[in-house]
Amino acid sequence: MAPSTASSTAGDTDKQIFIGKGDHEAWLTLALGNRHGLVTGATGTGKTVSLQVMAEGFARAGVPVFAADIKGDLSGIAEVGEGKDFILQRAKEMGLTFQPDQFSTIFWDVFGEQGHPVRATVSEMGPLLLARLLDLNDVQEGVLNVAFRVADENGLTLLDMKDLRSLLDAIVPKPVKKDEVDPLAEIRASASSFGNVSKATVGTIQRQLLVLENQGGDKFFGEPALELKDFLRTDRDGRGMVNILVADKLMASPRLYATFLLWLLSELFEELPEVGDLPKPKLVFFFDEAHLLFNDAPKALMDKIEQVVRLIRSKGVGVYFVTQNPIDVPDRVLAQLGNRVQHALRAFTPRDQKAVAAAADTFRANPKLDTATAITELGKGEALVSFLEGNGTPAMVQRVMVRPPTARIGPITPEERKAILNASPVKGKYDTAVDSDSAYEMLQRRVAGNAATPAEAGTAGPDGGGFLGTLGGIVGSIFGTNTSRGRLTTGQVIARSVTRSVTNKVVGGIVANVGKQVGGSLGSSIGREIVRGALGGIMKR
Repeated sequence: MAPSTASSTAGDTDKQIFIGKGDHEAWLTLALGNRHGLVTGATGTGKTVSLQVMAEGFARAGVPVFAADIKGDLSGIAEVGEGKDFILQRAKEMGLTFQPDQFSTIFWDVFGEQGHPVRATVSEMGPLLLARLLDLNDVQEGVLNVAFRVADENGLTLLDMKDLRSLLDAIVPKPVKKDEVDPLAEIRASASSFGNVSKATVGTIQRQLLVLENQGGDKFFGEPALELKDFLRTDRDGRGMVNILVADKLMASPRLYATFLLWLLSELFEELPEVGDLPKPKLVFFFDEAHLLFNDAPKALMDKIEQVVRLIRSKGVGVYFVTQNPIDVPDRVLAQLGNRVQHALRAFTPRDQKAVAAAADTFRANPKLDTATAITELGKGEALVSFLEGNGTPAMVQRVMVRPPTARIGPITPEERKAILNASPVKGKYDTAVDSDSAYEMLQRRVAGNAATPAEAGTAGPDGGGFLGTLGGIVGSIFGTNTSRGRLTTGQVIARSVTRSVTNKVVGGIVANVGKQVGGSLGSSIGREIVRGALGGIMKR
């Protein structure tokens, strides 16, 4: 398809991204970038380079990008490209003048080792995704739902793993001797009203939580929680920031990786407003190793995945799945992916042959090209592509050589990464964890014989919340907990906003102290709990 503005030899235009060239030039239209896409191919065939070319094009057009970096190769997008001979030769063959470039990049890391920490609260993750993360059966998932409901009814905020652990212990029935007072009797009674909660089932969930903690998953839960607006940044030149999730270590826990990215997608779906079709997306999301999302996913979860993918387009978000094999993606999700880049597949086994046939059948046929044969013959850097045309229909498949990236191909050095982190626009915002007053502390006070929350304590002492405790009580009395505001009550929106605004400006010990007061007094008195679940809002629709 011909470019809408400027000469094709100049590379990207203000409306299209130049991807590659064969008999014809292949362009991805920005206005159709939110119609999602698929990048597939065997290992070593050039998927990462294609991903980088697309990410560079979107960023150059002012579209923020989020991408998971499994092997570390994508990090090179942050550094100036090198005009090596094969790059210069390929650019010349396409009528391009190679101009080295680099892109403003923010590195994120669930473990906080090679990027800024990414955190969510247990409440934000919710019982559906948490059950998926812990690989719970139906009975165990039911008990987990009971725990979240009990937290709702008793004003117990679930932020981190110790909150959930303490709550699970609290809902287990406990025999009480005559004349003995159980300080958690109200909690246990609330849980028992939803059915039997056995000690054995809770024990199994606790063991699964231990497994998750041993894999480092506990670092993901807590505060300060991620604010999605930090993924939607542009730099001073108006280019989209490239957000890279460092995922080499995270891939050692594939269920955590897949659940985290699904949570992130559902958070975007819930928080972003409806915008319809824009001249360009608000964000493009690349989901590498996408097959992990669908492996053994129960039907209820698959339904929600399909719903998110189908509807998030109207929020201005484009989702691009990257995987080795097109049959890794279920048909009902595959049907939503209009922009396709297919690298070589090897037909060594019956399953491979099935994948080749399936991939060929998903393209709009080109009478001049035997698609199935071409898929097995593609060289490194070659691809079959089909992008949506102006009226939203897929173009005929064509064989192209993918253009070379303008930034560095390959990983950056630890020193370069450190320099980027030091200059990051979110430096210091998430780097210090905050242990806010939440379910664990509340239950500890009940056991100790002091069931009063910091907001109720007013100015009773240094742990009573002081001015913030009084403020929490006042705002709580005004807004209560029943004013619906999507997934959060009005009070909860204010609570999280105030908590984050304070904790983002203060570091070290001051953060922990202020976070305790804000999280305890304002969080407890205003809202019973932050959002019930990453997909909870969708399930209620």
